[in-house]
Amino acid sequence: MDMERENHKKAGLFDNFSSLIRKCIFSVLSVGPVPSHLAFIMDGNRRYAKKQNLLERDGYRAGFSVLINVLRYCYELGMKHITVYAFSIDNFKRRPEEVQSLMELMQEKIEELIEEESIVNRLGIRIYFRGNLKLLSEPVRSAVEMAMSKTAGNSKVVLSVCVAYTSTDEIARAVQESCEEKQDEIRERDASNAGNYALEQPIEVADIDRHMYMAGVPDPDIIIRTSGGTRLSNFLLWQSACCLLYSPRALWPEISFWHLVLTIIYFQRNYFYLKEKKKQA
Repeated sequence: MDMERENHKKAGLFDNFSSLIRKCIFSVLSVGPVPSHLAFIMDGNRRYAKKQNLLERDGYRAGFSVLINVLRYCYELGMKHITVYAFSIDNFKRRPEEVQSLMELMQEKIEELIEEESIVNRLGIRIYFRGNLKLLSEPVRSAVEMAMSKTAGNSKVVLSVCVAYTSTDEIARAVQESCEEKQDEIRERDASNAGNYALEQPIEVADIDRHMYMAGVPDPDIIIRTSGGTRLSNFLLWQSACCLLYSPRALWPEISFWHLVLTIIYFQRNYFYLKEKKKQA
């Protein structure tokens, strides 16, 4: 018992020391521009499991632990928006047993996130799930809805989890809903004899923006794809016209505090170029 108490004390001291080091480094980084929105393509969970001789499910568990750490680091740095690509619509094409295993793991981890003492509630993180949620199984969809409801009062950081998501699905849905909205407006104008509204009011970019799954979220400053990949894989295509892409070679479960530091430095080195591009857009 004494040994256990001593080990716990040492772990607490180490955590406090690590937190102090992070604060010092973040205070230096904060002198320059810091992104307000980071988006992650969490690539490499299965390869990590294979590399470590683990079950695929355990590779995803390791990836979830890394996500918790990344949330803490982003919060400490003062970021307001974090978006992660958790499950693509295309992932439903994988082996049925793999999809079922991932859905069960997702439900388990969502339920952990909304526990009263979880990091989400301690740090005031609000969770949104964005995508075609009708494609999820009923238990997972219930967990998703519960997580959004229970964190609705949190306001310090917004975590957007893209699940049952592809950007092409998002864009197609937004265009369709914009067309339906415009048709309704035209019918109302015609009924009141207000003239040829169809010619006067075409669908604009702002109309489509309003119907996106990511509506209300600022475009990402930088998208990080782990494992060295440089593809966006149908993720935030509409929102990434003027953002940076950073591709560390580490697999997602290998991502550490130092990878985030290097990401911020990369952003700062390219900040003025990025700022100029946004002006031209």
